[in-house]
Amino acid sequence: MNKLKIVLDTNILLVSISSKSLYHWIFKKLLNGEFDLYVTTEILMEYEEIIASKYNENVAKDVLRALLKLPNVHKPFIYYRWNLINIYPDDNKFIDCAVSANTHYLISNDKHFNVLKEIAFPKIEVLKIDEFRAIFDSFDDPITCHCL
Repeated sequence: MNKLKIVLDTNILLVSISSKSLYHWIFKKLLNGEFDLYVTTEILMEYEEIIASKYNENVAKDVLRALLKLPNVHKPFIYYRWNLINIYPDDNKFIDCAVSANTHYLISNDKHFNVLKEIAFPKIEVLKIDEFRAIFDSFDDPITCHCL
């Protein structure tokens, strides 16, 4: 059994930070170590930029500091750039991270990730927030999954 391995698109992390958010359960489960999050320096920089613009710089720095201290947040080395998204190439960093880390899922509500459904290799499963919740809740043990 393994812990669920994911990549979070910035939009998902952003809506999960506030304790008033319907999606705060994601951030709480991350902080509790209930899944493994994979990030790259590029992803962390985008997280910081977007969180600072929506909240403020102090919140952004606090979130990044927390992420970097968590034992369930990992930084894989990116060996290859797949360039699978042409519409919004900046989001290829999430795909590269997911492939390099061999994650179970990339969590995003962005429609431009839909192109991945038509790509046979590398296979990346993209879930929307509600789909992620349904899968996460279906596990007998929230810390481990039978995904492999």
